[in-house]
Amino acid sequence: MNQRGRRKIKKKRFFNIKSFLYLSVSFTSCLIKHTDLKSDLREIERSAERGHFLSHPDSYLKSSSPKQKTLCNRIMKSGKQSSQPEKGSSRILSLTVLFIALCGFSFYLGGMFCSERVKIEAKDVTSTTTKSVASPMKPTVSPLQIKSISFPECSSELQDYTPCTDPKRWKRYGVHRLSFLERHCPPVYEKNECLIPPPDGYKPPIRWPKSRDQCWYKNVPYDWINKQKSNQHWLKKEADKFHFPGGGTMFPRGVSHYVDQMQDLIPEMKDGTVRTAIDTGCGVASWGGDLLDRGILTISLAPRDNHEAQVQFALERGIPAILGIISTQRLPFPSNSFDMAHCSRCLIPWTEFGGIYLLEIHRIVRPGGFWVLSGPPVNYNRRWRGWNTTMEDQKSDYNKLQSLLTSMCFKKYAQKDDIAVWQKLSDKSCYDKIAKNMEAYPPKCDDSIEPDSAWYTPLRPCVVAPTAKVKNSGLGSIPKWPERLNVAPERISDVHGGSASGLKHDDGKWKNRVKHYKKVLPALGTDKIRNVMDMNTAYGGFAAALVKDPVWVMNVVSSYSANTLPVVFDRGLIGTYHDWCEAFSTYPRTYDLLHLDSLFTLESHRCEMKYVLLEMDRILRPGGYVIIRESSYFMDAITTLAKGIRWSCRREETEYAVESEKILVCQKKLWFSSNQTS
Repeated sequence: MNQRGRRKIKKKRFFNIKSFLYLSVSFTSCLIKHTDLKSDLREIERSAERGHFLSHPDSYLKSSSPKQKTLCNRIMKSGKQSSQPEKGSSRILSLTVLFIALCGFSFYLGGMFCSERVKIEAKDVTSTTTKSVASPMKPTVSPLQIKSISFPECSSELQDYTPCTDPKRWKRYGVHRLSFLERHCPPVYEKNECLIPPPDGYKPPIRWPKSRDQCWYKNVPYDWINKQKSNQHWLKKEADKFHFPGGGTMFPRGVSHYVDQMQDLIPEMKDGTVRTAIDTGCGVASWGGDLLDRGILTISLAPRDNHEAQVQFALERGIPAILGIISTQRLPFPSNSFDMAHCSRCLIPWTEFGGIYLLEIHRIVRPGGFWVLSGPPVNYNRRWRGWNTTMEDQKSDYNKLQSLLTSMCFKKYAQKDDIAVWQKLSDKSCYDKIAKNMEAYPPKCDDSIEPDSAWYTPLRPCVVAPTAKVKNSGLGSIPKWPERLNVAPERISDVHGGSASGLKHDDGKWKNRVKHYKKVLPALGTDKIRNVMDMNTAYGGFAAALVKDPVWVMNVVSSYSANTLPVVFDRGLIGTYHDWCEAFSTYPRTYDLLHLDSLFTLESHRCEMKYVLLEMDRILRPGGYVIIRESSYFMDAITTLAKGIRWSCRREETEYAVESEKILVCQKKLWFSSNQTS
């Protein structure tokens, strides 16, 4: 509103107050004119003086309207007829003064309110006018700008740096239950602001599906695991490559023969009932790699320990994997997620510490799902000699294992030779028995234990009982793969605003987006891209749109956002919780494509943009791509930082060419440390 308008409103309010005082004083003057209290009137006039009108009430009466004169004359006459005017006049005066004071105060407050309302209305009108006048093609907020920056190279010693599982920091933490192998991220003041170099002689990875059987030695130059495990046929170095013959400690005849035996015990692995699996202590992920051809998507899990770079080997081969260990904290997955869990001599002490590691397996396996164990103490009567123990000890361990599993509502499903299978019950009666028995161990978790809380959450020594809604998401209740991908899981109703129609709309939206992505990035959908991460998914729509392409997608759900990860798993996809203010649980150079949708809009108030982009550079392979879908407000700043990270980027329109949102397509260049020779 302009100055002239403000003065007009102010003048109008002052005029209303003057008019009120004119009327009030004139009325009082008429009422007590016949008394000898003119001195009191003059005192009132002085205290309420706002202009010449108070000094000349008679002249004001002369200029008053006929109605005002008639009213005054009636009051004066009634005053003359009173039998005791002196007594009544003082009372009338007091009431009149009180009346004027109250009305004046109320009128003043009303004037203030009306004035503020005018200001608000004027502001609304102004903003509406501005919006209507402003061009819809121009953003109303100036884009974020930052100074140009160039990040230096890290030391070549950091070529396999994993910030949150750094061996150099292990001595700071305890050895109890190997907790030093868990995530321990450096504070902000210890974060590196440099670019991780590749190993000397690094080459673009071999493309899928050949990569499942071989990889370049220079890309993962580890000799210890080759020397220690070559006799078990984990891998074998030949010339400039590692070859993966598919062997393992418990499957000397090859992983395919091993999985064939397993499918004979679990027919549900053949018909699409079993879709998602987790392999704890995965080695080089041969089990998960074989299951890919059988329609089962497996997360291979292993810590960064003396088995050098198990997870890095898995990802170099194009097999889903993540760094992790069952120790003192829950794994970063929701409850009732995996259709199957597997351990092939994974060296996890299942019966120790009250069976707390088994309780975590129970938590993440869905009702009706399976736990498969091969290795000690299974088949102890034949295998005990090779385990440096006695038959009696192994028999005792097996009986203890069976007892713990029964107490957790697992039942023995099948066993043959070295493979034993247990199934998680969905029957409510088993969990009711635990709840009623106050002396039962492990006890049933109470309602204060959130089953899906899994980001830096301590392991709980209790059984997570499936709810009625979860039981309807158990094996046998949910559709088989691939039908389950497009059916809204019942747990979507646990998400605020989640619904079947919302999921259908989300899938349709991502089909259109991926179609557009393939136009701006033709490599998407070809063998040039294998390992993909959706850095902040909702329902896994991006992954669902790519399900027919030769890729797998790690769906990441922020630990600070709505808990949609159970929906992702119920659809037959895989993912993990994560906080992008920290480093991801993987090795450098492990993903071909990183995709993010409005991540900085959602998280920039918590996570500094440069650290997120540096972490993306760490886990992205040289020659890999980034698709950043973001508000136009952040685009200039992202582009500036990307240039400092040595990415080559181009800005693209979205599928609907809206001004408020843009797409940035970047590619990481292959460069070598200045201290190395390429």
